[in-house]
Amino acid sequence: MQRRSRVEEVTSLKKYNLKGEELGSVEVSKDLATARSHSQSVKDYIIALRANARQWSASTKTRAEVKHTTKKPSPQKGQGRARHGNLVAPQYRGGGRAFGPRPKFDMHVRINRKERKAAVRALIAEKIREGHIIVVDSFEMEEPRTKVMRAFFQERGCDRRVLVIGEGAFVEIGGERKRCLSVCSLGHENIKKSVSNLPGVEFRLVGEVDGQGVALAKDIVISQEALSELEGWLVKSLKGE
Repeated sequence: MQRRSRVEEVTSLKKYNLKGEELGSVEVSKDLATARSHSQSVKDYIIALRANARQWSASTKTRAEVKHTTKKPSPQKGQGRARHGNLVAPQYRGGGRAFGPRPKFDMHVRINRKERKAAVRALIAEKIREGHIIVVDSFEMEEPRTKVMRAFFQERGCDRRVLVIGEGAFVEIGGERKRCLSVCSLGHENIKKSVSNLPGVEFRLVGEVDGQGVALAKDIVISQEALSELEGWLVKSLKGE
């Protein structure tokens, strides 16, 4: 009998409810579960994310921009002291900065859309293979309950950073060229409030998922609808759609 590979064994994930009860399993697309990418491309993508998060707006004034008195600090000769022209020199308190930070030109690093999808797809696949993705049937709650979410994370062994991913409500905007944006709905308010006070836990929609958040999280808790939405976003590019 042919032995199944490890990748084939993780094409289905166990599904739970918020009480921690197992409700069956959810099939995962094989294209997503077996996805891989070059480690250098994943590294370049995460470095670009970190660089683009910077404002590059640090600014200091040179001695030509500082408003200060033009009085000579000390006589030119006769006291044995160094020669100083005015108090805007860098060595004086309140003077200009020498070689200080200045606003940069556009330092934005362009990320290719296919490269971004390939990196996120590979990171998600790695979490699937390592067993660090937990599927929940729904995040619907009657009221915010931090105690319920804490108990769920403890039961599932989520003792470090956790990324909670929810499905988004899609809204079309634009005129001739329409775009679909994933936005929060009222159904997300209770789950967001329930995890907001838990240290190391972050809530995001599928449209907000990036490689850095996936890489930093040890465990990913995702709703079943969000998993289907994630597959549609990451797998359809492989099929040329």
